[in-house]
Amino acid sequence: MKVARLAILPLVLLAAGCGTSGSTDAQASAQPAAPWVQVSSGSRTPSPVVTYTGSPRPGLPPVSFLPTSTACAIGWPDADQVLIPMVVTPGAGSFSVQWPNRFGNTYRITAVPQELVSGAQPDPVWQTVTTGAECNASATITGLQSGKPYIIWLDAPDTPRGVDGSRSLYSGKTGVVRPK
Repeated sequence: MKVARLAILPLVLLAAGCGTSGSTDAQASAQPAAPWVQVSSGSRTPSPVVTYTGSPRPGLPPVSFLPTSTACAIGWPDADQVLIPMVVTPGAGSFSVQWPNRFGNTYRITAVPQELVSGAQPDPVWQTVTTGAECNASATITGLQSGKPYIIWLDAPDTPRGVDGSRSLYSGKTGVVRPK
């Protein structure tokens, strides 16, 4: 019985604290309550104007455009394609490869043999190509077997990213080509 009385005691004390402090409901309704939201009229202020100094916007990479000259005379397809376009010229046991220089300054290129090999496939031998400001990049792949089938792979590992974070084209691939 004592346990039940101890459990009821906090409820009684809590209910006693919920009453009005000496005022009645009639007194409280006679005085209007202050509104919960107060609105005051003001005047319009102009929108802030943000100005940047230095680069166009902080955090964005600098913008560079391809130079326009007769060296850029190759009509490369639009960049809406999936792969970096290439022009391959077969030579004696070699290929000369050209591509548009707009996907970074470092490229990797290789010629992958297409003849069947039993067992583990050999790793491709990549050649690193560093470019400058010219419109077209080029490389020569040598040491190939004349008349044998190859596919040329091009990789642009440091391809630039767009403002939205998407990458530019970062690889290219030819069909089967054969050196002379």
